[in-house]
Amino acid sequence: MHFYPDERVALFIDGSNLYATAKTLGFDIDYKRLLGFFRKRARLIRAIYYTALIEDAEYSPIKPLIDWLDYNGYRVVTKPAKEYTDATGRRKVKGNMDIELAIDVMQLSAELDHIVLFSGDGDFRSLVAAVQARGRRVTVVSTLTTRPPMIADDLRRQTVQFIDLADLRDEIGRDPSERRERPMAPPRESFEDFADI
Repeated sequence: MHFYPDERVALFIDGSNLYATAKTLGFDIDYKRLLGFFRKRARLIRAIYYTALIEDAEYSPIKPLIDWLDYNGYRVVTKPAKEYTDATGRRKVKGNMDIELAIDVMQLSAELDHIVLFSGDGDFRSLVAAVQARGRRVTVVSTLTTRPPMIADDLRRQTVQFIDLADLRDEIGRDPSERRERPMAPPRESFEDFADI
């Protein structure tokens, strides 16, 4: 992995994609260590974390992480997730942050030398090509070690430098068993608690 001490680097983190990749690899990301890892290697200008949030939820398991990131060196970009019912009647939640991430990369690329994208989503191949055409270096972080791989083949082929998240485990990871216990969401009352049956 090649970084230069004087190059201006920004991290663009597809939150749900990174979470799924780390979970598949069996570890949690230590976001403080993640910042430290890149600060040791280059001039870290920005770290931006993108995620969709379910509105009107009494408790969101991602909310403590979002709050921590916001106060500890990350810019957090969120938008409300959309809820819908699919054809089989199952409730689904959709929250895609690709456009927000792509716009930020394009807008900030003029002030950067190197972009680090944490995602394996093949939709970002065109973004990587556009930024490379502007003379910017791009590194993609995902994994090839899972079956199937968590990175789209066309995205992997487009980037010049690929870092397998599995190789960063010792540098930026922690075992899920080290996770601090967080307060559980209060139990929801059921209809039976209010019904006179």
